[in-house]
Amino acid sequence: MAFLSRRRRGARLAPELGDQELGRLLKSLLATTRTGTIATTDLCVAQLSRLLAQKPDDWDRRTHRMGVLAGFLAGSHLARSWAAREPRDADALVLHAWTEVAHARTQGGLPDADGVVRSCLRAAELAPRDPTPWVVLLAVARVERWARPRVFGVWNEVIARDRWNREAYLSMLGHLSPEEAGSRVQVLEFVDTLRARMPANAPCAATELTAQVRQYHAVLDRGGFEALVARNHWSQAMGAQALDRVAHNWARPGFLNHAAAPADLNLLAYALLAADRRMEARAVFEALDGTVAAWPWQAGGDPVQEFELARRKATAGR
Repeated sequence: MAFLSRRRRGARLAPELGDQELGRLLKSLLATTRTGTIATTDLCVAQLSRLLAQKPDDWDRRTHRMGVLAGFLAGSHLARSWAAREPRDADALVLHAWTEVAHARTQGGLPDADGVVRSCLRAAELAPRDPTPWVVLLAVARVERWARPRVFGVWNEVIARDRWNREAYLSMLGHLSPEEAGSRVQVLEFVDTLRARMPANAPCAATELTAQVRQYHAVLDRGGFEALVARNHWSQAMGAQALDRVAHNWARPGFLNHAAAPADLNLLAYALLAADRRMEARAVFEALDGTVAAWPWQAGGDPVQEFELARRKATAGR
């Protein structure tokens, strides 16, 4: 069926991506957390606890849900209240720690880094098989600029529990970038090593394309003539090959089935449009059906507007 032969859903920013239960919880929290009453806190904590108790061994979905909730609750009292009430609940400790890190990213620092570390280590003791306390510690390591041996110690703890943890690979990609503690060469070495070992549909499959989009943005940010010819990035070997490796598979039904797959499809649609590969982008937009992930669209402005503009470009002439 042609893309425009059926009714197209309007673009909508969806931090929950394809997780309907998480989406319902976010709507409920949005409706109730602002009252500040004890009863409201009790209700929200019960809802959080119930959702996070589902599928306890699905580390991919658990990490996704924790990360989305942490971003949603950053700056809120709710996660802190839950952790204070139930200091032996690993979910409460991890969520509180992750909200503190998410808030720190917007504030430029982590006021109580030692307290966040203690929460993560306590959660790791209470739930030794769970990778999420170590995922949060990896995020702390980036904010606090820990020394490389300490960072890799935490990294090893994550992948020992969840070999292809998407959040961990993206976090390490950031840590190894020249903007943080590494270099372009270290990023390429990390990506090459991963690509040689990783299943094509692993949750961390977008690590290489993420690195390429970040490099493309770095060229755009330089401005001037380089920004004008930034599209050439996608015709050069590394950019073109990164797209070629995934363009024909990711949009196939069922190929990507991890929790954040729609975010990876957003990334692919963005890169294909940047490379002017519109025909390939059409199938990706059809698969997304209007589900927008904020990044990388927000680099150009409002993510929903940028998504809609790109979708119109991809489908022009049909």
